[in-house]
Amino acid sequence: MSVDGWNTVLVLGGTRSGKSEFAESLVTDAPVVRYIATAPEGDPEDTEWATRLAAHRARRPGSWTTEETTEDPRRLADVLESAEPNETLLVDDLGGWVTVLLDPDHQPADDLATIAELAEALRGCAARVVLVSPEVGLSLVPTTPLGRAFTDALGAANRAVADACDAVVLVVAGQPVWLKPAATMIAQSAPAVAPATSASATAPVVASLADAEPTPEVQLPDVLTHAPPAAPNQEPGNPWAAPTMALPMVATGLVIQPGMELPMPDEYAGPQAVDRLATLDVPGAGLGVLDRVVGFAAGTQGTSTPRAWSSVRVLLLHGDHAGGGSAGTVAGESARRAAQARAGKGALARLAAESGASLQVVDAPAAAPMEDQPALSPDQVESALRYGWRLAEQAADAGVQLLVLGACGAGTEAAAAAVLAATAGAEPPAVLGRVITDSGEIDDAAWMIRCAAVRDALHRTRRSSRGAKDILAELGGGDIAVATGVLLGATARRVPVLLDGPVGVAAGMVSRDLAGQARHWCLLADHGGHPAVRLAADVLGLTPLLDLRMDLGEGANALVALPLLRSVLALSAALPVHPSLGGDDETDPAADEPHPSYPAVNDPYVNDSDPDLAEPDFAEPEPAGPGPASTGADEQPASGWRAG
Repeated sequence: MSVDGWNTVLVLGGTRSGKSEFAESLVTDAPVVRYIATAPEGDPEDTEWATRLAAHRARRPGSWTTEETTEDPRRLADVLESAEPNETLLVDDLGGWVTVLLDPDHQPADDLATIAELAEALRGCAARVVLVSPEVGLSLVPTTPLGRAFTDALGAANRAVADACDAVVLVVAGQPVWLKPAATMIAQSAPAVAPATSASATAPVVASLADAEPTPEVQLPDVLTHAPPAAPNQEPGNPWAAPTMALPMVATGLVIQPGMELPMPDEYAGPQAVDRLATLDVPGAGLGVLDRVVGFAAGTQGTSTPRAWSSVRVLLLHGDHAGGGSAGTVAGESARRAAQARAGKGALARLAAESGASLQVVDAPAAAPMEDQPALSPDQVESALRYGWRLAEQAADAGVQLLVLGACGAGTEAAAAAVLAATAGAEPPAVLGRVITDSGEIDDAAWMIRCAAVRDALHRTRRSSRGAKDILAELGGGDIAVATGVLLGATARRVPVLLDGPVGVAAGMVSRDLAGQARHWCLLADHGGHPAVRLAADVLGLTPLLDLRMDLGEGANALVALPLLRSVLALSAALPVHPSLGGDDETDPAADEPHPSYPAVNDPYVNDSDPDLAEPDFAEPEPAGPGPASTGADEQPASGWRAG
């Protein structure tokens, strides 16, 4: 929601500038929003004012709660002081608040003292707050004493609140211009633009951060399988395969900031694809809940007749978390799983080979004990986010149509639980799954140690900022940070992501505050019976398609479901329209021919007693070579990336 590292934002703008809509967009992905209405109801006969208020109310989602402070302007400061850290407040607007403050019913009053109280309450507010206020300083000086009093009071309020807020943005004709802090707010809220192709296009950006230290480039891990085939719907000129935006490149590399305007799936193609299913010659009651797969694929591909994903890449993120969060895990087990995948062995690699998916094993930086210290440094978070973005870009450039996020690491479930507690107000014991030993027994002692580690980490960071990058640094760790970068990069390149497990959904929760559009490019095949996945899916609005309750490892569960999802897409694309709705009723002549492996049932020349005809003659399959997940004997294992 908020700008990176800041919890309070002031949105200024003139009349009909779009300031309220922009402020609402900053909090649209918050799980709960408390809307603080400050404007008085006005004259009952003023229908135009009543229409404006009704339009504001109609835009608010049903999950938002509304609270009014029109009776007492001093109550706004009380609301800010009593707000909880997990709350999100939207105050709209200070112009109405000043109007009530100057009302004769509230006089005599010390206006400046009340404004100072508001600013002080804002500085100490623990919640995330977005305030909206009219900018009247650019207009003419009013000719009436009352008009001048309003302008003076609102100008004083805007200055005091802007000084107390962490960030200030001015909305002009619907276009946001960040005023504070000006040095680092670089095109983060601008619409998608074409990639910069010349030095002059990037010179202003580089100049603003000229003193930044360059970050050494890191080598992406090799793709450990065959090159994916070219996508059939990614011809040159296809807008759904092209890059959608160019983020500013500075001396430190890619700049990832909250509030980025990334693309959304086609809002019309999805419903049209689902409606089209009702017209197809589908036997029985249809596809059931799997029609959501068709709608999702249609929206992300930009067509009402989506194709099955022919090119899929699995990203296996390997990153351990030290401390109590990894209690109950066998030392070195995650490294063994990662090496196993690199060698084309194990459940994940074999499932990837069966699906014809490529596989990349990514070594994320190890996380420090979150109960004692930050899991990562801020520089490591920045590197991990950019690295994940580059992984998604590399996949998009290779023609990958679907990414599958997987993870193997000690302590990942505890880190995901801590992220959910910080972003969704979850109770750690409620989202931490049972600890199962290698022998299949439940280890309650290890589970309690993990709960204690998450509790201590939350207590240590209780006064810390809840910005996206702060959560990754304090609690998330390297694998969740890289996964977040993957989600953002995939969204920018319009590549859908199949989530599976706590790391993926935790990254989805963090990505909301960087770009709320990312969750719309995510699909959750199965919750796996994991409480953290269930909660995050509910907050993100992701409905699991299946209820298989498998536990093959994060990423492997999704690959089990992938053939089913592909089959649904292939079926929806190939079936004709039902004859009753004008479809072709001609029968394919080839359909009347028996399968060459089977004798015709009504063939008079078939002798049922002939042993050669008793069963069809199936050819023995040829021995399979190295699976697509294998690197071969002569290929060297990929060197993993580790941020120092």
